[in-house]
Amino acid sequence: MKVSREQASRNREKVVATASRLFRAHGVDGVGIGEVMRACDLTHGGFYNQFESKDALAAEACTAALTKSAAWWRAIAADAEDAAAAIADDYLSPRNRDAPETGCALIALGPDAARKGGGLARAFRQGLEELAGILAEHGGMDRQAALARLAQMVGTMVLARAVDDAALSDEILQAVRAEM
Repeated sequence: MKVSREQASRNREKVVATASRLFRAHGVDGVGIGEVMRACDLTHGGFYNQFESKDALAAEACTAALTKSAAWWRAIAADAEDAAAAIADDYLSPRNRDAPETGCALIALGPDAARKGGGLARAFRQGLEELAGILAEHGGMDRQAALARLAQMVGTMVLARAVDDAALSDEILQAVRAEM
């Protein structure tokens, strides 16, 4: 049965959103196309009607996640007296730490972007530059300071997620928030 263009578009959006969540939770290599399609209640064969490859899907999923993050940061900045501090407080939170599947793609997909390169690395770079631009624009800092702040926030979250001690993880988040 042929799928309408509107349904095909909705299916594609669902696949991208699901892949974004799964890739952030398990890494690009930790998730197969079949798993993504099953989670969407779609057939494996339907994947290739929508995407050139898994790498193309990974790049699109990364773009979608980082675009959503940028919109969230802009919303935070619009409501904050100190936008950079408000963004850092939100980012360096237990909520972000404890939910990699919905958290920042910079934390989860950085190693994949470095290993795979190509479209994923381009999507990662574009998203990183957009987030740094938001920090610079709304945080009253130049590009170098914004990149340093972003790197500090991402690195903090990597460490907070990696340690096997909840108290130390909380201490890492608190220590960096106090210094920002």
